[in-house]
Amino acid sequence: EVQLVESGGGSVQSGESLRLSCSASGFTFDDSYMVWYRQGPGNGCELVSYIGAGGTTYYTDSVKGRFTISLDSAKKTVSLQMNSLKPDDTAVYYCAADTVVSLCYYNMAYWGKGTLVTVSS
Repeated sequence: EVQLVESGGGSVQSGESLRLSCSASGFTFDDSYMVWYRQGPGNGCELVSYIGAGGTTYYTDSVKGRFTISLDSAKKTVSLQMNSLKPDDTAVYYCAADTVVSLCYYNMAYWGKGTLVTVSS
């Protein structure tokens, strides 16, 4: 059974940090892109960051310099370190996996249930 389980969400003040983690199982982890998406209140789905098996990374412009994605292949875990959080970062964050990167988590082969991040000013 394929599982992606996110953790680490919570409520913080503007400027604080959170670290999201996604634990994966049941699929060929090393062949997949691991992707973080978010969906804020009243907003559409946004691709936040991804990391490929070879270490290729991508960040959407609004999080560059603040977020860092990392991969622990041995533990099959992908993490998203989020620093200098802003109220605009408030969203449900989803972890997803596939051999290609899609515009939204629900177009990916596998995705988790999401974890809520709330940033207050």
